[in-house]
Amino acid sequence: MRFLTHLALLSAVLLPLPVLAQETAPTVGTLDVVKVPSVMARAVDDFIRPGYRRFTEQATAMQGAMQTLCGAPSAETLDGAHNAFGNLVEAWSRIEIVRVGPVLDDNRFERILFFPDRKGTGLKQVQAALAKPDTTVTSVETLKGKSVAMQGLGALEFVLFGTDSETLATNEGSYRCQYGTAIAANLERLGSELTAAWDAPDGVAAAWKTPGPNNPLYRDEAEAAKELLGVLVHAADTIRDQRIEQFYKGDPKKALPRQAIYWRSGNTFRSITANIEGLRDLLDTSGMVELLAEGNRSVVSSTDFVARSLSRVSADIKPDVAAVFEDPAQIAKLDFLLLNSRDLILRLNNDLGGGIGLAAGFSFSDGD
Repeated sequence: MRFLTHLALLSAVLLPLPVLAQETAPTVGTLDVVKVPSVMARAVDDFIRPGYRRFTEQATAMQGAMQTLCGAPSAETLDGAHNAFGNLVEAWSRIEIVRVGPVLDDNRFERILFFPDRKGTGLKQVQAALAKPDTTVTSVETLKGKSVAMQGLGALEFVLFGTDSETLATNEGSYRCQYGTAIAANLERLGSELTAAWDAPDGVAAAWKTPGPNNPLYRDEAEAAKELLGVLVHAADTIRDQRIEQFYKGDPKKALPRQAIYWRSGNTFRSITANIEGLRDLLDTSGMVELLAEGNRSVVSSTDFVARSLSRVSADIKPDVAAVFEDPAQIAKLDFLLLNSRDLILRLNNDLGGGIGLAAGFSFSDGD
């Protein structure tokens, strides 16, 4: 096992952070095909299905908080809606790493989370909807037919935390509140659809659990295992590429705090931490370690060590993204995330993938 070094102090007030990132050599291995169905079954029953149920429950709570706010607008009920939004973001961030299956049908993923909004198109649509009352955005039945950018978490965040959101604490914010309630109801609808799709006995869950020549998705165990490995690798890549590098690529002077996900609500690092914890949970609960030969099983524990370290550091970063760049100690933590998120990808793709005789097919495009 690699000898772990420590990051030198970058300032007098910064605690040492371990440098985990280093190039990893692919490990040659073979897949234990007998274990694949049980691993896939645990991924479905112990991670995916509970994850979507949790998201749906939090969407229901979000809708309730919005209804309470609309019925009795005040600073207190607005705080309640803010807290419900943070819980909803965390629930989604844990399960959003699964970017395969029913969530891709009917653009469900984008309906829940349209990000990144590179040209600000979605933001403009939400602002336009708020500028001029439109009853079609205050009902879930009509809202669901609108642009995907107007009906998910990004839109709800702007309703609750964007320009003029303070009016929600008064009767002046009635229309804005109704729009937010419709978004929450739409998220509950989408969560219920995803839960139903994964709960169906003859649906996608059955395909995950029973790879074989008659399976519409996975013709053999290797294809099924590669799908699960791909979920993990691409989740790690998204954390680095669309969550961290979206606003910070290593030069604080060129940082773009307002490009960070959930920056308005202060949920950027709560979401990133939940992404990482979701990845760790899927790796652990699925029991992918069982697909490795006994001599290669330390790959999973070393990978989890890197992910756990990333989660610990991410959870310790200030919620205000802009304020992070005023503190050298906080910047050092961002640098840690940037460096070691790449190491996590390599360990999953090369070490875990190589250990079971597979690779997720991910190609590193940034060249660093």
